[in-house]
Parts: sequence; structure tokens; C-alpha cells
Amino acid sequence: MLLISFVAFSQTPLSKREIKEVKFSGSGYELGLQHGKLLKNEIGEILTKMKKNVAYYQKKDADEVLRDFFTLVQFTDDIKKYTPELYEEVRGIAEGSGQKFNDILVLNLLDEFWVYIDNIDNHHCSSIGVPSLNGSASYIAQNMDIESYTEGYQILIRLSRTDKRPEQFILTHPGCIALNGMNETGVGACMNTLMQLKASTKGLPVAFIVRRILNSTDKKELLNFIQTVPHASGQNYIIGIRGEVYDFEASAGKVVRFDPKNSNGTVYHTNHPIVNDDVKPWFEKYNPTRDVKPVNSNSSIRLASVKSRVSEKPVIEDNLIKETLRSKDDKNNPVCRSVNSLSGVFTFGSVIMTLTGKPYLQVTAGSPDESEYKRMDFTVK
Repeated sequence: MLLISFVAFSQTPLSKREIKEVKFSGSGYELGLQHGKLLKNEIGEILTKMKKNVAYYQKKDADEVLRDFFTLVQFTDDIKKYTPELYEEVRGIAEGSGQKFNDILVLNLLDEFWVYIDNIDNHHCSSIGVPSLNGSASYIAQNMDIESYTEGYQILIRLSRTDKRPEQFILTHPGCIALNGMNETGVGACMNTLMQLKASTKGLPVAFIVRRILNSTDKKELLNFIQTVPHASGQNYIIGIRGEVYDFEASAGKVVRFDPKNSNGTVYHTNHPIVNDDVKPWFEKYNPTRDVKPVNSNSSIRLASVKSRVSEKPVIEDNLIKETLRSKDDKNNPVCRSVNSLSGVFTFGSVIMTLTGKPYLQVTAGSPDESEYKRMDFTVK
């Protein structure tokens, strides 16, 4: 099993772990060069483990799989068009770490590569959004679940502010520009893979969309971007903008807002489409326009668990969010997935972003039932 092969390198007791914080400044190529040089060894290690993982499951040489992938996809044109500085950042990471550009790029095409290999199992993220009502705090939160070979490589990037960019906290692993994150103005983003939605070999990949969101401070501009940019792969985005939260299911063909109309304004999502009907043929039976729902799927069971905990509470504080993200109401389909799970997937990190008042982040290295949340505050201007 993947877990047995690739988890042994973590030596720190889970209950005592704190996430590794790194700080980068500058922009574009300069930013990536710092990333690549500082984390050169870790990037080399995670690339080796990623390729072992690909070879194990694809029964084929990993470099051959990656060559075939890059022969098919054409993401670089849209990356350069919509986020040119992020393209340069990836180039800088490759140069700084001494790795091939495409090897670093694929670390930043997590969801798009999953689409290519048709992997519908390695994503179990659960997300929550809580708006501010009558002066209450606003939050977005997520368990980020990815492959177990990434265990021990959790990092939190503190991206310094510039004249053009707010200070940011970014949860990720070495070599990857973002998994999720927030900025100092109270803008945050959490993502859930929706493999059932139609994807494209073109468009802007998820990691680049995340960073583009975190560079934003203007609500109107941000909401226009997420609804008009061409999306490379199916994804749900919970976006917090200070006291407001928005949920969008995005496919290559359309973007649809999800709003369950709860009296407390909460939104939540796991890994299946609820309102976007731009689905792949194999999921047509469960098209959101139909009455048949995938009620027994892992994603549906986790969604029901999260919904039962937050949808009707008049007041939601971070302790309730922590309880929800630590929950294992169904032992076979838990919201919180231990690194010892036999599925090959685990909760890489858990985040709670407080977006009102003085924004701050709470984050764990690994699953929140095995690691305490650490509060991270932005620097004072």
C-alpha cells in the first residue's frame, strides 16, 4: 500500500507537531527562486515520492506518464495570460531547486493531473463557510485531504506584502505555490475537487486561481474573476470576503453559485457537484438536475455530517468548527482522516480563517484530531 511505502520519513510525534513556517518576499521569478533554494532538498524528496506514487498506481514509468500528460494539456498559455507572475514564480522554483520545469509545474497541477489519470479517490476535502451576522465573526475553514506521501512536508508560506499585494498565509507543500490560504484584508479561499464536472486541457489551473484570489482585495473584481476565468478542472470554491461568504461550483463550461439558504448563512461542500449540471457522462445518473442523489458515496456522507453540525446553529464559533473538522461520525467516511488511514489519503492540514475584525489563521500540520491548531497573525503595518 502507498501508506506503508511513503510515510516512514516523519519522525516527529503527531501530537507535538507544529507546521513549518517559511517567509518569502518579492514577486514573480524572484519569489520562486527563494522558494526553490530554501526548500531544495524537500522539493527533491517530494518529487521522488510523487513519481513513485504515480508509477505504483499507473503501472508505468512516471516520467513517461508525465510526458504523455504534458503532450495533451495546454495550460501554460492561460497561466501566462491571467497570472504571468505566477508562471515566472514556478520557473523560479524550478531554477532554485535544480529541477525540471515540468516536474515543478506538475506539482502545481494537482487537480488537473488527477483529472488526467482519472483518479476519483485521492480527494476528500471538507469545507465550511460562515458569514458575519449581526456582528458575529466570519470564517471559512477546510480539511485539506491529499495523498499520504505528502505527510511531513506541510508548510505555511508567509508571503510578504508589497505595494501590489497584501500579506498572505498559504498552506502548501514544497514546490507548490498554493493549496489554500487567506490574505490580511480578510479574503480567503478553500477548494474541493469536483472530478464529476467537465474539465479541459486548457484554462487556468486551480493553484493559480487560488493565488490570484489571494492577491485580490476588491470584492467586485474578485467575484467577476472567479465567474469568468476559464477553469481547467472541476472545483468548488468557498471564498470569504471579510464578512461575506460565497460558494461556486466551477466546471470547464460554467460556474454556478451554491447557496443552501440556511438561516445562519452557512455554506459547506465536499467532493460532488450539488448545483452545477455540467457533468461528465459517467456521472449523468447523478446530474444535480435529476432526483437521484449519490447518498451513499464518501462525499455525500461527509457532506451530511458537516451539514448536520453547522446548518442550523444560530451562532457558530471556531470551537464548533474545530469539532466539525475533527469529526468521524462515520468511521469509514470521516471528515477528519488520520495519516494511518489505509486509503492512501489523509488530512494534510486543517485551516480555520477568521476574516472579520483582525483577520488571522489557525492551522494544523496533519489531521486536527492529531495536531493542535496554531494561531498565525499577520504582521503589523
